[in-house]
Amino acid sequence: MCDEPVDPDMAVNDPRGPSVDSRTADRKAKVAERLAHRGCNTRKGAVKVVIAWPDRLRVVEPAPLITVAGRLERKGGREMVARCPTKHDAQDAADWLVDRFSRLVPGLPVTATIEAGGGQFLIILATSRR
Repeated sequence: MCDEPVDPDMAVNDPRGPSVDSRTADRKAKVAERLAHRGCNTRKGAVKVVIAWPDRLRVVEPAPLITVAGRLERKGGREMVARCPTKHDAQDAADWLVDRFSRLVPGLPVTATIEAGGGQFLIILATSRR
């Protein structure tokens, strides 16, 4: 959730220790579990999880990544996630997104494409239909 590595050998009572996260509070949802920091996972119960886009990326109207991950995992397909002023900015953001989704939703093969349109560059994430 915080995008920092989890040490599985750390004490489970330590806030930086390992915990199992399912990315949702809905017990009926069929979402794969993953490793998370205990503190991050506990805090998630009180606060809606938001994956922040890095400040170094120049993006306009970035999509909420948890929501995008859920839709792509359930339905597959394509989703436009941000706009960028230059192709270089779009490529930086696309590379970050593919890397971030590989950890956010392991096992879901996500690709990013860049499409020019209206003087800007659109970043589109895609995965096969479910």
